[in-house]
Amino acid sequence: MFKKYPILKWILIVFSSIIVFLLVFGWWFMSLLPIEEMGTDLSITQTFDLPYLSEDIQPSRGKILAIVTSTATMGNTDKSTGYELTELSRAYYVFQANGFEVDIASPLGGEPPVVIDDDDMGKYDFAFLNDSIAQHKVKHTIPVKSINPDVYEAVFFAGGKGAMFDFPKNKAIQNIVRNLYQSNKVVGAVCHGPAALVNVTLDTGRPLLENKKVSSFTNNEELLLIPDAEEIFPFLLQDKLVAQGARFNEGATYLEHISYDKNLVTGQNPWSTWILAETMISALGYTPKHREITAEENAMKVLIAYEEGGTQKAKELIKQISTVENKPLARQLIAVHSVVAIMKGSIGRFFNLISLTSYAKSQSKNI
Repeated sequence: MFKKYPILKWILIVFSSIIVFLLVFGWWFMSLLPIEEMGTDLSITQTFDLPYLSEDIQPSRGKILAIVTSTATMGNTDKSTGYELTELSRAYYVFQANGFEVDIASPLGGEPPVVIDDDDMGKYDFAFLNDSIAQHKVKHTIPVKSINPDVYEAVFFAGGKGAMFDFPKNKAIQNIVRNLYQSNKVVGAVCHGPAALVNVTLDTGRPLLENKKVSSFTNNEELLLIPDAEEIFPFLLQDKLVAQGARFNEGATYLEHISYDKNLVTGQNPWSTWILAETMISALGYTPKHREITAEENAMKVLIAYEEGGTQKAKELIKQISTVENKPLARQLIAVHSVVAIMKGSIGRFFNLISLTSYAKSQSKNI
């Protein structure tokens, strides 16, 4: 057959070569990941296992309100949604560790829908699932219409795509934001959480967002994950914030990034939650309690160093974190961003990030 159709021979050779290459590359790619560490069972983590929560207890400093979405599906689709667990759990524990009692509310009250992304779950997130007090609060959320804003020092809006549907037009949410902001208290929101701000009008008659420096989930981030987002959501969040007069502050795709404008603190995506919550503590007038930076946050620092200074700068930071400071570094997160690069069609970036993942492995004491 090959003599009659020689082109088939070459097609078979090329096809087989591609398959072999992909298998070898896939095996090599997996070898870069800390499989043993990734397989560690964190699901049994309790709050007393975390020194940040169990030691150096801070004095009571008042209450912070956390608000999550009640929306379970995205618009007219069958795509499920809810609040992002990691965005609530991490902020919740930062507030608690710094002396604040946290109440949790939602537009409808009761038990809201939750999104749990197994790949993003860390020890604090599992501790939250095992925390009987936190779980009682999140399964019996207070309806926002029942909230008295005067008893809170700050409000925090967790993200989750459901927030795009039930935050913007909720009058009770608008009243909470207006009351706290005009009382010089702190308003914080992360990822899709800033959807709570888009229709807030101050007593002056001007939009809250007018001329404010603000971050949120960006158009690029939204459309990369959901190409038909403009049809599914009532608006793209970045566009809506800008339409309300905000000075949109966009960071690199899926990297930690926040904006801090007086008593308004906003974050771009889930990876911004730690620093956003601690910035809220600073805005309240306190020095945030010391917290050991997580392996994922260290990986974020490396990725930001790459964005700002290139491969060499990122390698220097990897060596500093892993070898000099002997701190944990989630190199699998760097690998994930190499996949994002492929999704964006950036081949050069893909290979650079793969190189950084390999270098991080070489610097790790637990290769």
